[in-house]
Amino acid sequence: MPAKKLLNEFTPGRGYTKEDWDEVSDNPELTDEELSQGKPFAEMFPEMAAKINETLRTRGAQKAPIKEMISLRVDRDVLAAFRATGAGWQARMNEALRAALPKLPPAAE
Repeated sequence: MPAKKLLNEFTPGRGYTKEDWDEVSDNPELTDEELSQGKPFAEMFPEMAAKINETLRTRGAQKAPIKEMISLRVDRDVLAAFRATGAGWQARMNEALRAALPKLPPAAE
């Protein structure tokens, strides 16, 4: 996303009036002292920060991995059928494999 160009003069049609522009155009920059007194967003607005975190949360690495990544060749139509079920198709494939476990012959020694 390209950076927005800062405006140095009033431009009509941007949702504010010339009087609004004049009112805020002479605001001084914050001093180092003022900046040092700033507080974290989450401290000032904890409920809003919690909602943002909940919305943007992504899964990280597993703390105690219980699954193993493998490479498995399956027929294209089988893979297409699982993918067609939408998000979570890998979990559904895992459930189908688990359901097939009781039907497997005993392991040869």
